[in-house]
Amino acid sequence: MLEHDHIIIVGPTFPHEVVGFSGGAKYFFPGISGPDVINATHWLGALATVVGTIGIKDTPVRAMVHAATRHLKTPVTLAALIVEGHDLTGVLIGDVYDTWSAAADVSSQRHVQWCDHPYKRVLSCCPPMYDELWTAGKCMYKMEPVVEVGGEVVIYAPHLAVVSPVHGKYIYEVGYHILQYFLNDWDKYKHIPLGVLAHSTHVRGSGVMVDRKERPNVKVTLASKIPPEDCARLNLGYLDPASINPADWQNREDEGILCVARAGEKLYKVRS
Repeated sequence: MLEHDHIIIVGPTFPHEVVGFSGGAKYFFPGISGPDVINATHWLGALATVVGTIGIKDTPVRAMVHAATRHLKTPVTLAALIVEGHDLTGVLIGDVYDTWSAAADVSSQRHVQWCDHPYKRVLSCCPPMYDELWTAGKCMYKMEPVVEVGGEVVIYAPHLAVVSPVHGKYIYEVGYHILQYFLNDWDKYKHIPLGVLAHSTHVRGSGVMVDRKERPNVKVTLASKIPPEDCARLNLGYLDPASINPADWQNREDEGILCVARAGEKLYKVRS
């Protein structure tokens, strides 16, 4: 970046679990940064919690990203894309800070689905482009805000067979847990990369510790090629994907059941 006359960033903006909204200077930090920056930003986002971060424009991680970018002297132009499904529906071009802010405002209108009430069960249908749980986790944390306490998110991903080719070793070692689970026993988990611990808390969601036992707000069930014994090891529920017909979940909102056909892009929230 320091050896060029000008930098042009081209990329989309969506609600994001670590930084609030993706895009802009995030392509620098942590985008093309090393693991230290990746781990630091993701763990800071985890400490702020997913519910306290995703779909919020001004977050601790965004402030960190912009503070780092201001040390870059090379001029930067941002072409922020607004993408809906497979369609490009908008392009905003200009300064990396103001243009990203405007794109985040548009994303908050286009990529947030507001619901009148929470749901007790959600079938979150995972698109094939999420071919590992590391990315398919979006099908949980973009749904959590619309699930009632004690409810369930079923990640329906019959194509998915891998947790993570890169981070799977560590994820299987720790499993998926709420944030306080790790903070209460930090010496046991401090050797794990912070980005992995952050991912674990993102997918497991919010909750509390009671008598040293975690009580997640939402049950997370995986319906994929990952076998039931692995789901148990990961601290996730299991459903046989062959037993699920998405049509059986559709049009049942009045019963407290929601089916999301292409999960992972839109953030679902309940109107106050």
